Amino acid sequence: DVQLVESGGGSVQAGGSLRLSCAVSVSSANDYCLGWFRQPPGKEREGVATIDMDGTITYADSAKGRFTISKDRANNTLYLQMNSLKPEDTGLYYCSATSLYYSDYLSRPDVGYRGQGTQVTVS
Repeated sequence: DVQLVESGGGSVQAGGSLRLSCAVSVSSANDYCLGWFRQPPGKEREGVATIDMDGTITYADSAKGRFTISKDRANNTLYLQMNSLKPEDTGLYYCSATSLYYSDYLSRPDVGYRGQGTQVTVS
């Protein structure tokens, strides 16, 4: 089984930054599409950013210009650098992995494996 363990969440003031990490327990993260998704309080899960097997990156409109997704191939770790945080960024953030390719992975928060999540609160 694929295991995903997120870390790095916390409480910050608006305008602050956080860096989320996700340890992906697979033989090679390059064989998976990886993504960050979030669930705001009282709302449905939504995509934040994804990175395909070939390295193609897709961001949600709400994340463009503020968030950066990246992966460390050597350590099979996925990151999400979040800058200029807003209160509407509050939610449970979790990483996801799928060995299947979806052109619209960002719109599929329920596919693949996902971790338990890490809470981000912006006030």
